[in-house]
Amino acid sequence: MDGQLAETLQAPENTLQAEKASFLKQPKAVWATALAAVFAFMGIGLVDPILPAIATNLEATPSQVSLLFTSYFMVTALAMLITGFVSSRIGGKKTLLIGLAVIVVFSSLSGLSGSVGELVGFRAGWGLGNALFVATALAVIVGVASGGAGTAIILYEAALGLGISLGPLLGALLGGWQWRAPFFGTAVLMAAAFIALIALLPKTPLPERKVRLRDPLLALGHKGLRTTAASGLFYNYGFFTILAFTPFILGMNAYGIGGVFFGWGVAVAVFSVFVAPPLQARFGAVKVLTGTLFLLMLDLAGLGLAAGHSVPAVVVLVIVAGALLGVNNTIYTELAMGVSDSPRPVASSGYNFVRWMGGALAPFAAAQLGEHFGPQVPFFAGAVAMVVAIAIAFGGRAYLSSHEPHVV
Repeated sequence: MDGQLAETLQAPENTLQAEKASFLKQPKAVWATALAAVFAFMGIGLVDPILPAIATNLEATPSQVSLLFTSYFMVTALAMLITGFVSSRIGGKKTLLIGLAVIVVFSSLSGLSGSVGELVGFRAGWGLGNALFVATALAVIVGVASGGAGTAIILYEAALGLGISLGPLLGALLGGWQWRAPFFGTAVLMAAAFIALIALLPKTPLPERKVRLRDPLLALGHKGLRTTAASGLFYNYGFFTILAFTPFILGMNAYGIGGVFFGWGVAVAVFSVFVAPPLQARFGAVKVLTGTLFLLMLDLAGLGLAAGHSVPAVVVLVIVAGALLGVNNTIYTELAMGVSDSPRPVASSGYNFVRWMGGALAPFAAAQLGEHFGPQVPFFAGAVAMVVAIAIAFGGRAYLSSHEPHVV
């Protein structure tokens, strides 16, 4: 009996070790998809270092420039509702390729924009391609990766973290020369990813059951997924307050902003891959999630206190936030993919539809609050959003914990 108990207690640790061992032993198709995902996620932070330059060159206010994020994420969120419908009819590979092609077209058009209105519109089209690619990439990686869903999710989060870290770096390197250059650079990278997927990703089989347009919304009827998505919405509000508003208060050129957010992105990547899994195995997803959300609330409050007073403190707090965001990204994704009884692609679409709304709202709201009430207020609002995210996760902890294995 004691031996069985010891074996049970060690099961999560053994599973974790097995997933670590299989992490690097993946088919070429997985690495090709993950690399394309890196390029896609680079588009999120790509514009960060050039936001002030865009505002100057296109004679726009910070709130107008913030619409680059809002249009991108609003379309991404809405398009999440159709990704499963599309991919279940034409297959994952074709959906990925269409998404990449759309990104190539609209990132190129973004570089040709003559006004902030045009740029906002082209970023909206970019968001459609991003939704088709990102939602499908996770399902494809889960489907073909070795080592189980946990390993696939870590691979996906590694791609997200790497893309988020490299995006600002590319934006700084190219944007320091010419603010239009990062958009064309992205188009070239996505075209390369398009070619790589054609060559390396085999045809993906169609699912047995076609996804209906209403299925992602019906999936949100599950209390666990609904709790995860609602908490994720407010979490993403804080996430994109940091990403979209901080460049305006740093007072740096493109290279300086890119350097800060490269450090932030590295922290996201490292903590999502190497820190989140052992923490979850040791304490469980709900405890880790609420704990890191609490720390992120303190970090946002600290950013509010430092904004306009100490640039070095802002830089440190932004990078610390990256570490906390990395942990939370992995936890939220694993909960969304495992907490409900819906197929993973359907659950992912429903979850992403809700949570990206936070990414759409935060940049414009933060810029408006900053313009009218001072640079401290957007971060305090982000801290309040973390309190709401914690309350939702804690209130629904019974639904979130029900799918977890025993932790040690």
